[in-house]
Amino acid sequence: MEKKLRVGLLGGGSWGTTVASVTARNSPTIMWARDAHSVEDINKNHRNEKYLPGATLNETLRATTSIKEAVREADVIIMGIPSHSFRHVLEEAAPYIRPWVPIVSLTKGLEQGTRMRMTEIIESMMPGHPAGVLTGPNLAREIMAGQAAAAVIAMVDSTIAKALQKVFRSGLFRVYTNDDVVGCEIGGALKNVIAIAVGMGDGMGAGDNTRSAVITRGLAELTRLGIEMGGKPATLAGLAGMGDLIATCISPLSRNRHVGVELGKGRRLETIISEMSMVAEGVKTCKVVIELAQHYGVEMPISQEVYRVVHEGYSPLEAFRGLLKQKVGSESDPG
Repeated sequence: MEKKLRVGLLGGGSWGTTVASVTARNSPTIMWARDAHSVEDINKNHRNEKYLPGATLNETLRATTSIKEAVREADVIIMGIPSHSFRHVLEEAAPYIRPWVPIVSLTKGLEQGTRMRMTEIIESMMPGHPAGVLTGPNLAREIMAGQAAAAVIAMVDSTIAKALQKVFRSGLFRVYTNDDVVGCEIGGALKNVIAIAVGMGDGMGAGDNTRSAVITRGLAELTRLGIEMGGKPATLAGLAGMGDLIATCISPLSRNRHVGVELGKGRRLETIISEMSMVAEGVKTCKVVIELAQHYGVEMPISQEVYRVVHEGYSPLEAFRGLLKQKVGSESDPG
């Protein structure tokens, strides 16, 4: 019989818990979380009420507050850690991770300061460990409710990707492989910024035409930067790009869209963030995106306006007026 890969998952938020519950159906899974109450809830009640209220987790899933316990026997490490904590948690785990074990990121963000993707952080800190990403239009609550969804496991080594595909796929959760790690990560990070823009329009009462226009032009921005950074057009038109963008921009379950909606209603960013128990990656990512756009010489007007609202005090109305002032040319032109 084929040996089942043992999974060590770091991160106790909604998406990390969901993935851990999914992998527990296929492989022995130990999940690490800082919150002792969440760990106790998972082990005793098969729930994580703090982040997934009402959802029942796989009964075989185990949780721990010890990083060492979570990773020391794992055949694959999954990082469900926000971008601002990713490096620190990996540093904590590194001494206990066995050689050559693949490390897969669930994080849809970019590191501030270094502008690095999460797999770049893994490769720089853990040379010899294959680095990959699981991404796509995946809203945690829908997957926990058993609704159909699709994701992408991206690794440079297709053999490893196919092996990990068996760990993640389950029932109505379909997982495809892809060797375009760059495109998958850029798509996942940038869609959060566009979702804030869409949410701002919704919060101000804009209609479906506006929403469609922002999503479509946002996809053009995402694709331009993704290609300049080495991603493939097909990836950015697929699940990791357009698919994830649509889900994040239209779903009321989307954290980044929620931030945009509340901004559009005139609320202060600090107040919105303080009321959220989970991270909206687009808030931090938009600054890095603008830095990358300048570095690669790519025009990204929607992302620029989101940055101005989030970091420079512009109002959402001023941002949308800024977009309307953009010169209009061919649809294939930037802007």
